[in-house]
Amino acid sequence: MSSEPTAPAERVTNVRIEDEMEQSYIDYAMSVIVGRALPDARDGLKPVQRRILYAMHEMGVTPNSGHRKSSNIVGETMGNYHPHGDSAIYDALARMAQDFSLRYPLIDGQGNFGSIDGDPPAAMRYTEARMAPIAQEMLADIEKDTVDFSGNYDDRLTEPDVLPSAVPNLLLNGASGIAVGMSTNIPSHNLNEVVDATIHLLDNPECSVDDLMEYVKGPDFPTGANIVGRQGILEAYKTGRGRLRVRAEIDLEYNDSGRDRIIVSEIPYQENKARMIERIADDVNDGKIEGIADIRDESDREGIRVVIDLKRGAHADVVKNQLVESHLESTFSVIMLALVDGQPKVLTLKEALAEYVRHRREVVRRRSEYDLGEAEDRAHILEGRLLALENVDAVVDLIRESADRSAAIEGLQESFELSETQAEHIVRMQLGSLTSMETQEIESEYGDVQAEIERLETILGDAEELDAVIKGELEQVKETYGDDRRTSIMEDVGSVTREDLIAEEDVVVVVTEDDYIKRMPLSRFDPQHRGGKGIIGTRPKQGDRVSTVFAASTHDYLLCFTNQGQVYRLKVFQIPEMSRTARGTSAVNVIDLDTEEEITAVVNVDDLDEERYLSMATRDGYIKRTEVGAFENIHSGGIRAVRLEDGDQLVDVEVTEGQGDLLIGTRKGMTIRFDEGEARAMGRTARGVNAIKLQEGDAVAGVVAAETDDDRHLLTVTRNGYGKRTPLSEYRTQSRYGKGLIDIKTNERNGEVCAINAVHEADDLVIMSEAGQIMRTRVHEVSTQGRNTMGVRVMNLDGDWVAGVDVVPEGGNTSGAAEDAEDVEAEHADADEPDATDDLAE
Repeated sequence: MSSEPTAPAERVTNVRIEDEMEQSYIDYAMSVIVGRALPDARDGLKPVQRRILYAMHEMGVTPNSGHRKSSNIVGETMGNYHPHGDSAIYDALARMAQDFSLRYPLIDGQGNFGSIDGDPPAAMRYTEARMAPIAQEMLADIEKDTVDFSGNYDDRLTEPDVLPSAVPNLLLNGASGIAVGMSTNIPSHNLNEVVDATIHLLDNPECSVDDLMEYVKGPDFPTGANIVGRQGILEAYKTGRGRLRVRAEIDLEYNDSGRDRIIVSEIPYQENKARMIERIADDVNDGKIEGIADIRDESDREGIRVVIDLKRGAHADVVKNQLVESHLESTFSVIMLALVDGQPKVLTLKEALAEYVRHRREVVRRRSEYDLGEAEDRAHILEGRLLALENVDAVVDLIRESADRSAAIEGLQESFELSETQAEHIVRMQLGSLTSMETQEIESEYGDVQAEIERLETILGDAEELDAVIKGELEQVKETYGDDRRTSIMEDVGSVTREDLIAEEDVVVVVTEDDYIKRMPLSRFDPQHRGGKGIIGTRPKQGDRVSTVFAASTHDYLLCFTNQGQVYRLKVFQIPEMSRTARGTSAVNVIDLDTEEEITAVVNVDDLDEERYLSMATRDGYIKRTEVGAFENIHSGGIRAVRLEDGDQLVDVEVTEGQGDLLIGTRKGMTIRFDEGEARAMGRTARGVNAIKLQEGDAVAGVVAAETDDDRHLLTVTRNGYGKRTPLSEYRTQSRYGKGLIDIKTNERNGEVCAINAVHEADDLVIMSEAGQIMRTRVHEVSTQGRNTMGVRVMNLDGDWVAGVDVVPEGGNTSGAAEDAEDVEAEHADADEPDATDDLAE
């Protein structure tokens, strides 16, 4: 009696949604990891690659056969073993045929299988393929029960779980793939080196990775090129993870006109040559790379040849290193992740070789057991034949007297104690095999079979003999397929930069409000007596004016602080050198300033160390100290140096020791001096604390650092070109946030204060006007006066205004420039030095 059918509601199982999602996702992830994305550590193949090769083996598309249409191979693979899209199968087949993707291609392709320029393979109906000879080594002895087989997707057929793999393919051809939550990126290697390392591991199981690296020098990429440095290789082999710098092979030649040219003959692995050339051309057109006149691709069947012609006068080493930094060097991230016993595992070099050795021991053992069984069966048959030949007359009579074949077999078994197999074989013997010559051949074969049985039993009974077989087969593979390294390993000895080829000299850097920038040698400007007009330093375009001038060395690295509180890093040698009358180049090519952003302070990186501070003064009277370490990592877009209130601006920055005093000067001539410890150190994004109480309409002009026994002077320069020096000792220390003392009289003659600096008598000054006149004078030319004086004329501006002042320390470049001598106008003005007073501003 049949039972009642189960109601649908009774077949429903209640589960928590999070449990079901977790289990389903894990199942999906493991399916991708094991069944698609990661190679097996034993044969180094992903399932789709293994199935393609096995399908070709079953089809008989071997190196000795003709090529077969790729569509036929893809169809067989998809129909029998890999039930996925044909494009995925064909992509895998095409990659195995590309000599720029695999170090030892497993497919011998005929037709267009893509190019290093990124061209895709032709459609599968147009290309043909067969197994490469080395791929046949991957399948050798597969019919001898050397590996396990499982049912295919519909259980019609069986397919190997792994190939016998007589070559260590995981390291030879590498692998790349992205699974769920993990990825693999194993570089290719040289067959000779890997075989030697494997043999060394067989002989010395306790060897270290360092020992193996005596044989495996490093990855060997299909496209050659160079690996820079050995540290990344060492990390990859010892931990399974590492980063390799791969640099193109570059040579320097001369063209017919005698100009330098750069030749690229090998490119980094997985680099698209056409796209690389296009990017170089774009950078040349955008002005990011200078000195290149032409670039063309002369590659052919013989190999890669990219020719880069240089302009006359260009430094080949500088251009070469610019190309290396931007386009001709890439990073290969090594992740040696593979499946070990069905589980993903990151392998060291030794572990990868050990897994292969373990696999080959299993293959050789199973093959020897299979061959031993075959040899024993053959020996059994030959023993029966030999017995029949010894009793030939009796055997013939028995067979002739038997009623039928079955009776003859039974009679032979009873009379001569033969097995059924032996008896069946004797019955099937022909009379011609009873000759004496045939008898000798059977005896010889029996002897050979017995020797083979003894050899196989020795292999199975002695681990050293089994390893000797593996080593012998590896030596044979090395002799047949081994070749020289393609990738060289070069020491990281640094590179020649543009800075190395530029003479170190003092320069003047000029920046305008419309963000034009240039540099000029300081030697072009002879020192003049104070009160002169100076000479032309730049010609701003109409409506533009100079906003900043500062002195530096071509080899200086500077921190440039702007009025908006940002700080940028600037290499002085990157600023184009131009004539005095040139406008300059757009600053965006050198430093990425925003609209209405102006450089207000410059600090030399050489002046910085971990124990120092950057003290920043804002227009509205705030001071903030920040440790130098906060400015270590400054990207091209700059970083925030100080938080500003609405309408406030950063006006000056000074490097301080943390134990001295700070002097704040204002535009209306007030100065306050206080212990810098009163302004505690803060982070980059802090606003700071009050430094000085400003009168209505006043603003901070600058900040100066001073020591207790400082013998320097405070130099104050006004907008109208007047200035004075006053010993720092005359500015007594007060509490922070006072009104300060009168420093200089600011009236209609002087104008407002535009700059304050701490100077020695032996220093030089560089003063520049908004209209572009520049003047260099000695500090000692500016007379020493007390506080609350009007100062003397420093520069004759004739209706212009001072834009910026900077100090050239003692020992700066003092050589004159003859070409500028005729432009010097040393118009002196009488000193206007009223009596000093010492009024304290209440």
